[in-house]
Amino acid sequence: MFAKLSNVKVGTVPLPLYIIIAAVVFFATAFDILPADMIGGFALIITMGILLGELGMRIPVLKDIGGPAIMALLVPSLLVYFSLINETGMNAVTQLMKTSNFLYLYISILVVGSILGMNRKVLIQGFTRMFVPLALGTIASVGAGVLVGMLFGYSAKHTLFFIVVPIIGGGIGEGILPLSIGYGQILGQDPETFVGQLIPAAVIGNIAAIICAGLLSRLGEKKPHLTGNGVLVKAKGGDGITESATINKPVDFPLMGAGLLLACAFFILGGVGHKLLGMPGPVLMIVAAALVKSLQVLPAKMEQGAFHMYKFTSSSLTWPLMVGLGMLYIPLEDVVKIVTPSYVMVCVSVVLAMVTTGYFVGKLMKMHPVDSAIVTGCHSGLGGTGDVAILSASNRMSLMPFAQVSTRLGGASTVILAIMLLKLFS
Repeated sequence: MFAKLSNVKVGTVPLPLYIIIAAVVFFATAFDILPADMIGGFALIITMGILLGELGMRIPVLKDIGGPAIMALLVPSLLVYFSLINETGMNAVTQLMKTSNFLYLYISILVVGSILGMNRKVLIQGFTRMFVPLALGTIASVGAGVLVGMLFGYSAKHTLFFIVVPIIGGGIGEGILPLSIGYGQILGQDPETFVGQLIPAAVIGNIAAIICAGLLSRLGEKKPHLTGNGVLVKAKGGDGITESATINKPVDFPLMGAGLLLACAFFILGGVGHKLLGMPGPVLMIVAAALVKSLQVLPAKMEQGAFHMYKFTSSSLTWPLMVGLGMLYIPLEDVVKIVTPSYVMVCVSVVLAMVTTGYFVGKLMKMHPVDSAIVTGCHSGLGGTGDVAILSASNRMSLMPFAQVSTRLGGASTVILAIMLLKLFS
């Protein structure tokens, strides 16, 4: 009996061992013994993450629309909403996610590792071509959202500034908070009053984008000629996702440590650039990594280490990360106050217009349409949180650099234009 149970896996952990680990973590949390640091935080989110990811891959229908991402985000958010996670558990996860900044470490590793492991030619072509579907997708999403909003009785102004813009504004930290400050200054109200009005659209839009990504992934499986499986631009002689010298090399653990150091260094470099130039640090990090790759500055061994660190992180820590995001960054309390069926329809129309435009424009520009649509759809996600969820739902973490550009630059442009327009029409 025990041998049979040992053959059942939760993630990669045998079921009997998982039950023992989960019991230890549960009782430590329940009796306020769980450390409020990285150890306690990792123990909690990994225990929950591998279970919810496994369930999401097994539940019929749900598994075809990004089930693991949906489960890992929404179940923890529901547990927090119903106060089923105590203060000890919340403190541990908060220390890991916010104080220790695990989200940005994860994104840095994925961005740097995927860029340095990518074919140089494909990288350059991807960055130069992606802006066309992104720009046209933004225009289409604004038009569709305002039109559907008016059909359901919302005013064009309210639909644009309080539903459409929050969805494509780049997330909560980089989008909604600056928007609320700008709206407050223009309309003469407390900025905090706008946060609760703006967050629901962003959350619903992100869920819609996750489902779209899951469906697009299924489309790619059924029609392989439509997808590059994580490659944005069509390339001759192979998929071009990684240099052959990188992908075929055995894992070298000391080199992975060097890859982690590179990821941290590029993130810090982005922060320094933000202080000097005023541009978003994550965008500068992407630009710096892309330049280093394009100019072939780093030794191939260092690129290999960064790539293998990216593979380890994306395959091992994605579902746990989303548990932490669901607990801290998906505020269902704000969502349930304002959501109606018509409100959801407007949000969905914004995302569908964005994704559909990305698909067809990408196809015209000799990009893989499925991958182009997924990257464009990241513009309607919750910033870095949304990028992780959308790409994980479609199993395309190698698109993270393009997704970050879509989110950061697209979001920043949206916020600036929205505040200018609101001032003009107020």
